[in-house]
Amino acid sequence: MEYFGLTDKGRVRLTNQDIFQIEAREDNETVLLIVCDGMGGANAGNVASRFAAQTFIASIGPALTGTLDATARQELLTHALEEANQTVFSLADRQPEFRGMGTTLVAALVQGGEATVLNVGDSRAYLFDGEGLHQLTEDHSYVEEMRRQGHITAEDARSHPQKNLITRAVGVEPSVKGDMFEVRLKTSEVLLLCSDGLTSMVEDDKIAHAIENAKTLALAGDALLTLALEGGGRDNITVALFTRGVQEEA
Repeated sequence: MEYFGLTDKGRVRLTNQDIFQIEAREDNETVLLIVCDGMGGANAGNVASRFAAQTFIASIGPALTGTLDATARQELLTHALEEANQTVFSLADRQPEFRGMGTTLVAALVQGGEATVLNVGDSRAYLFDGEGLHQLTEDHSYVEEMRRQGHITAEDARSHPQKNLITRAVGVEPSVKGDMFEVRLKTSEVLLLCSDGLTSMVEDDKIAHAIENAKTLALAGDALLTLALEGGGRDNITVALFTRGVQEEA
């Protein structure tokens, strides 16, 4: 198996409020990936994303040694989300400068050919199957709600002035519910987690082309970052990639 992640502040933002973490157990082919995109004034977004990711990973880490079925994976992710949400919410409640802070969260717990994906907010998970890029998650955003209700098209959603208005985030309320997805991963397929700094700058077909033509996940990640920067780099950019197959050496 192979995994890779990177993050960049982009061309416009002064700080990077995104974060990614990857925890792997090579002996039982288990990998936990997470991407968070923080929100809040000053350094609050940095705090929210960092504490959410660290708490989430710490909550699940000890359980990555055994064989997990779908139910066990979902229970672990649900508990980890509860812990992460409580950590961020409590910190914001105690310190006035952090009031209202929160973060998106997308995570994948992979074991062998099975993966459970969890998301809150508009950071996304995709599956590249060699033929195309398939979005696994659904954004929790005002614009996505309008698109689902048929009020706007997918193309309209990409340039909508309120596209960054999310309807669900980690740490904003005392509790939060994430969406869960089960995915079967073939050896050649690639799982991509990313913040909207990638998807708002790069269309899906270009993301697919970059992954398809990269010899390694590291090269794929670099190519995706370059595309996002060339597209304007107006937000922080973060990607985390996983594949069961071993990519060619560059």
